Amino acid sequence: MMNASRPAALVFLRSLILAAAWGGAVGSVQAAPVVSNLTAAQRAGTKLVDITYDLAAPGFGAVSVTLEASSDGGATWTVPVTSVTGAVGAGVTPGTGKTIVWNAGADWPRSYSTQMGFRITADDGFALIPAGSFTMGVTSGDTDSDAPSITVTVGSFYLQERETTKAQWDEVRTWAVNNGYTDLAVGAGKAANHPVHSVSWWDVVKWCNARSEKEGLTPVYTVSGAVMRTGTTEPTANWSANGYRLPTEAEWEKAARGGVSGKRFPWGTDTISHAEANYVVYSQNGTTNLYSYDVEPRPPATGTDYYHPSYTAGGFPYTSPAGSFGANGYGLYDMSGNVWEWCWDWYGSSYYTTSNGTTDPRGPASGSHRVRRGGGWAYYALVARCALRDNYTLGGTYSDVGFRPARSSVP
Repeated sequence: MMNASRPAALVFLRSLILAAAWGGAVGSVQAAPVVSNLTAAQRAGTKLVDITYDLAAPGFGAVSVTLEASSDGGATWTVPVTSVTGAVGAGVTPGTGKTIVWNAGADWPRSYSTQMGFRITADDGFALIPAGSFTMGVTSGDTDSDAPSITVTVGSFYLQERETTKAQWDEVRTWAVNNGYTDLAVGAGKAANHPVHSVSWWDVVKWCNARSEKEGLTPVYTVSGAVMRTGTTEPTANWSANGYRLPTEAEWEKAARGGVSGKRFPWGTDTISHAEANYVVYSQNGTTNLYSYDVEPRPPATGTDYYHPSYTAGGFPYTSPAGSFGANGYGLYDMSGNVWEWCWDWYGSSYYTTSNGTTDPRGPASGSHRVRRGGGWAYYALVARCALRDNYTLGGTYSDVGFRPARSSVP
C-alpha cells in the first residue's frame, strides 16, 4: 500500500529457534487492515513453527497476508519463508485466532537463532484516492479535441494498486461459475502474474459482482433489482454499495495523475521512457517520432516499431507482469501502458453532461461504446498520457485490454 506501516505488535518468546515475534499492518489511511495479538512458538520435537494472529479489516471481504522472518531481531527480513500453510497469501478473511504453520526445516535447514522474529503484513491491495478537484483533460500544449481541460471534483474512493492479474481473474471465476455466473469468460493472460486480457466490459462488471459476493460484500451492479450474474442487459450501479466496481472515467484520470497537476504522465513529467512503462516507441528515418514523447535514444530505423525489449519473448501479447514499474504518487502501478483499462462511462464527446455536471461525473446516459484508458503494450506513448481517451464496444475482447476494480470509500 501507499502508506506507512501502523505500529507493530511485539511479543518476546524463548525456544530453540525462536526469540521474538513481531506483527504489523499496512493499509489505507481509512479502514485499514490491522494485525494484532501475534504469537509464535516452535512446536515441540519438530521444526515447525505455529504462528497465530488476529486480523481486523473493516469493510474488506478479504486481504493478502504476508509472513516474513528475521534471524537478527528485525534488522533484516531475509530468512526464506515459502513452506507455509494456513491463513497466509491472498484471500484471507478477517477474524481472530488466524493460524499459519511454517516448516522451518524445509526453508531454513541446519540453522539456529536466539533473535528470531516474525512479521505479518496485511495488505488490502487498494490505494485510497482522496476526494478533491483536479484539472481533467489535456495539458502541456496537447490538443485532443475530445479531452478539453476542465476542473472536475470527485469523492474519495479506493482503486486497486495493480491491474487485475490472470490469477486473480481465475480465482474469482472459479467461484463464480459454481454460484450462478453462467457466462463469465475464461479470459487470457501471458502468465498468472500478468494482467488478464480478452475480457469484455460485460465480463468485467459481472466479475466485480462475483468478487463482491465471494467476499461477503454488497454487489454494485443489478438488473431489475437482482444481482447481475449473467447476460448483457444494461445494469444499474449502486454507487453507495461497498462491493467492487469499475472506476468512472473521471476517477480513473484523477487516480492516474497521482496528485500531480498539469503533466502528461502518471509519474509527474511530460516525458516517458521504457524505464517507466510498457509501450511502443516508433522510429522513422533514424529519429524518434514525436508521437512517442520519448527521451530514450533509439537505434536508426525506418518505419520501425520498438516494443518494450524486456517483454517481447514468447510472442504476443507483449504484456509485463502487473506492477513491473514504479508507482505514482497514489501508489498505483501501470496507469500508463501494459493494458488498456475499462471504465464505467459510456463514451461521448465530453466527460460530463448538463445533467450530471462536473462533480462525480459518470458520463453520458447511454451510448454504443464504453471508455477505455491508459494505453497499452501495442500503442505509442502518445496514447499513454493521463488525458488520452478511447473506447471499445462492450462485447469486444482484446489482447491489450484489461481492468482494475474500484470501491466506494468505506466509512
